[in-house]
Amino acid sequence: MDFSNSSDDFFVNINVQTTMRLPSTRETILHFFELVQKEFPTMSSFFRRETGEYVLEGNRESGNYQWVEIHNNRFCAGFFNPPDSNDAKHMHSWLLERSPYYLGMSGLDVEAIDVLHGFNLDYTGNRDMVVADAILSESPLSCFLSEPGIKPIEYEPNIVFSLDEECCTQARVAIETRCNSYQVRTGQYEEEPISVYFTIRGYPQQGKVMNLQETFVRQFELCEDFCSHQVVPQIVQPIAQVIATAQ
Repeated sequence: MDFSNSSDDFFVNINVQTTMRLPSTRETILHFFELVQKEFPTMSSFFRRETGEYVLEGNRESGNYQWVEIHNNRFCAGFFNPPDSNDAKHMHSWLLERSPYYLGMSGLDVEAIDVLHGFNLDYTGNRDMVVADAILSESPLSCFLSEPGIKPIEYEPNIVFSLDEECCTQARVAIETRCNSYQVRTGQYEEEPISVYFTIRGYPQQGKVMNLQETFVRQFELCEDFCSHQVVPQIVQPIAQVIATAQ
């Protein structure tokens, strides 16, 4: 499935949580980011946030960009609106392949690794109502919205489920509406998207050292499969259809 055609924005992120602190010396950070910049030339903006994270990213105004961040105990990266999901897969695989050599990341040190597929659907209005109409209308819970004058003001489902008996591989589906009671009360809605996130999280298995590359590929393929067969047809497309009829 071409995920870029299913929503206004599509993005793929990874997040690696480590037990030990990642390096923060000038030489190490610059050497790694220079290597990344040579491989992905559009990432040319380098800075450090007030909270301490080092960031290398492309031009966010272009609507299509890549980014990498190094935190104290977290390495994360993303590709916003990739031409193809395989482009995002290549980028993340390339980064994880080199992270042990340039950042000292090791499977022995990893607490968890997340692979996320995200979808943004633009809508100016009661985004909670859109989500409720799209995925709640056939549910017994819809009885709470059947009374006159009732409006949802915080409808953001968040579900986590295990994919194995040891709970080492878990999946999360979450929806973010970015609405609040003030907007519903006044009818003054900001221009924000409805975001649908699907994440596969991997924890180290008992007695095994995690292989970053193999774990990422397996989780990425799980994300692709679930998004193709469940997330897009059952969540993203129904929300898009409600938005289309409301405009």
